[in-house]
Formats: sequence, C-alpha cells, structure tokens
Amino acid sequence: MSAQGSQNPSSARPPHWELPSKGANPLRRTSDRIECWFFRFLMLVLALGLPVASLSAGLTVYESLMRTVQAQSAERHEVTVRLTSDAEGAGKGADGAMQSAHVRWTDRDGRERTGTALVKSGAGKGATARIWVDRQGTITDPPMSANNATATGWMVGGMTSIAVAGGVFAVRVGMRQVLDRRRYAQWDAEWDLVEPRWSARFRR
Repeated sequence: MSAQGSQNPSSARPPHWELPSKGANPLRRTSDRIECWFFRFLMLVLALGLPVASLSAGLTVYESLMRTVQAQSAERHEVTVRLTSDAEGAGKGADGAMQSAHVRWTDRDGRERTGTALVKSGAGKGATARIWVDRQGTITDPPMSANNATATGWMVGGMTSIAVAGGVFAVRVGMRQVLDRRRYAQWDAEWDLVEPRWSARFRR
C-alpha cells in the first residue's frame, strides 16, 4: 500500500472527544449554574471591594489621628523640670523603667509649678528631666506622633481587608450550604421515584 493511499485512523479525532459548548453540559444542574455565577460575583466583589474598603478605612483612621496629632502638638509642649525628691525605685537597678518623682518647673508666664511626673528610674533629687505639659500647666502624656497615626492606619486597613475576605468566604460557604440542602432534597425526591423500580429488578 502506498503512503498516499494510507490513512492514519489516529489522526482523526473521534466525535465523542468533542467537548460540549460551555453551559450545554446536560449534567449541570440549575443550582450548579447559580453557584458558578454567584462565585464569580463574589470574586468580583473581592477584587474590587477589598482594596476600596481597606484603603477607605485606613485613610479615614489615618486622617482622624493626624488631626489628633496636630491638636495635641498645638496644646502640649515640653518643659525642663528639676526633681525635688528621689525617683521611686532609685538605686534598685530598674534600668530604663519610669518611676514617679516630685518635680518643680517654671512655666511660660514665669510662675513656679510643682507636680508629680514619671522620670527615669535612678534619677535623684536635684536632677533635671524633660516632661510634657498642656496649656494649663498640667502634666500630661506626650502628643501622638505621625508615625503612630500611620501605623494605626495601616493596621486598620489590614484588619478591614481580612474582614472583607472573611465575609466573602462566609457568604460563599453559606450559599453552598443552601444549595446543597436543595440538592439533597431533590435527590431524595428523585430516589423515592426510582427506588421502587430499581428494587423490583432484584425481586424478579
């Protein structure tokens, strides 16, 4: 037989290898199509909603905290104080710890003020330290820094993204459970119709 007249049966693709068009699979149930489209919708929500939600939450918190930073920076200032007593825990080796001590300083109006402030452990009477006071001369905490505002904004944005992803996953699981309960009910109803005929084959 010549090479021209020969035919390679393996070169022709059998008809049953042809895949059905998308959506024409007879085994796909209506619930399968609903689940497929719902999953695609959730992925779209995740792709678009997650960055928008996380950025919005992070920026909102950041801007709010930056207003707090500006307000506190305007209301508070540092002053140099002199200890009128030894810091509590002085000489006990608590390196880096903060202990309370009685202090005295002169405010911007030239008035002498006294109070109790946190200073480094080990500071003795007569030593100097730097503390923060407000406009009324009350000892207070240092103002919030811009770095704290930035870090908090990033943290809130990250937590928001996790919450959005978790919510999408929870909705996906809930939808799957609802569809599965419907499928199981349909299977039970169909089996109630088929089972008598199936059992009759073995009673012959």
